[in-house]
Amino acid sequence: MKNKILLPLMGVALITACASKPEGELTGTVGELYNNGLSELKKGKYSAATHSFEELERQYPYSGWAIRAEMMGVYTHYKAGEYDEAAASADAFIKMHPGHKDLPYIYYLKGMSYYARIRDVTRDQGHTQNALNAFDEVVNRYPDSDYARDAKLKATLCRDHLAGGEMQVGRYYQGKGQYLAAINRYQTVVDQYQTTSQAPEALYRLIESNLAIGLNDEAKRAGAILGYNYPASMWYEQAYTLLTKAKLAPAGQKKVWYQQIYKGLKQIAK
Repeated sequence: MKNKILLPLMGVALITACASKPEGELTGTVGELYNNGLSELKKGKYSAATHSFEELERQYPYSGWAIRAEMMGVYTHYKAGEYDEAAASADAFIKMHPGHKDLPYIYYLKGMSYYARIRDVTRDQGHTQNALNAFDEVVNRYPDSDYARDAKLKATLCRDHLAGGEMQVGRYYQGKGQYLAAINRYQTVVDQYQTTSQAPEALYRLIESNLAIGLNDEAKRAGAILGYNYPASMWYEQAYTLLTKAKLAPAGQKKVWYQQIYKGLKQIAK
């Protein structure tokens, strides 16, 4: 996707444009300012590029090229590592041009501006959630765009990261013996991030935590859901052993005991 990220913009130059103006000289025609910005961008001089695009917007606010300059400004901030500015510029563009044909590109750039700052699961996950929101906009509103496929992949990674954060906190509470707090975190993973790689472990930890406070029926339910959805996972293997020791699952029936319980849960849900 890195090669596609400039697809709507980089191939465009004004046929009336003259050569780039010397650095620091920012008066000129629309073409001169726009091409000067492109030239500085290609040289990695992001501050100078941003200045050129901003001057184009200021001097020719009613030109169609001012909109292109806005879009290039978002990208230039992103390339410069100015992620707050890139996200803010993307938001401004979305607000000002709600029907623009290149909104998938802008939403994608906004998502990437947050995605680049995702930290490990022990830290605040605000950037991860913001990235997910932007990528979901691309996937849900523009499923046929050039950016939808990569946005979907990155949204999946964001969800897994968010689920990992919930698991990290849940394990902490469980280790401290604060089982209800741990159960809340694990249940969040099961309810909100059930398609992530964290879901099987979350169900297993629910079994452990419920057993620890004597909630045997809840432990059995979590075990049934785990067995039905992830029968081949190591977490179900461990869960079945745990439930058998607690006399909540019949020995020797690992592949079938959960089916009746799971069917009953589906009937209740209806």
